[in-house]
Amino acid sequence: MAKEITVPLWEKFLLTVKEASIYFNLGENKMHRIANEYVDSEYKFVVLNGGRMMIKRKKFEEFLNQTTSI
Repeated sequence: MAKEITVPLWEKFLLTVKEASIYFNLGENKMHRIANEYVDSEYKFVVLNGGRMMIKRKKFEEFLNQTTSI
């Protein structure tokens, strides 16, 4: 029987939009809007995995450190 491994959010490289909204204490709709707005920006924190948006945790942290409002 295969053992399921759970990785804590703070150790993951990529987060789903739902996980990112939980981790960064933002609403899921707000996280979707930010990801859609910055998908092709110089910040490079959004990765498209097929049709699924993933957030690079550390890159998004850097983005938040540089901004004053979201």
